[in-house]
Amino acid sequence: MFRTINDRMLVSPQIDIADITAAKEQGVALIVNNRPEGESEDQIPGEAIAAAAAQAGIGYIAIPITHAGFSINQVEALDEALKSAGDAPVLAYCRSGTRSALLWALTMARSGMAPSDIAAQAADAGYDVSPLHAQIDMLATSARHGSGA
Repeated sequence: MFRTINDRMLVSPQIDIADITAAKEQGVALIVNNRPEGESEDQIPGEAIAAAAAQAGIGYIAIPITHAGFSINQVEALDEALKSAGDAPVLAYCRSGTRSALLWALTMARSGMAPSDIAAQAADAGYDVSPLHAQIDMLATSARHGSGA
């Protein structure tokens, strides 16, 4: 169910409580919820995922992404979350996994990863980051020139 972007990042559609065990078995240190609460009626509340994660010894953070799109605050929040997990894998989820993959792509661009590497890793996991090509390029260019956007 989890798609591997790289050794540090896993992405998934909506997870349920049983998926916490699988995440633990894969060494996940942190779960990132990219769904706004109440996005759909069949959505498992973030607080239920957070409680199950805590019981399993896994961290949890919510960085909701709405129809309004992405902000630099969300990029910075994911960057901090990834840093807090150290070298352990992080699992991000949303309805389909796409928003989580796109937020990862923006975050990696801001950290200076080459846009071609970002696109390749996302594609290997089944995600297309081309809708954010311009933003990824802008953040990567800013990172190369030291402004970090």
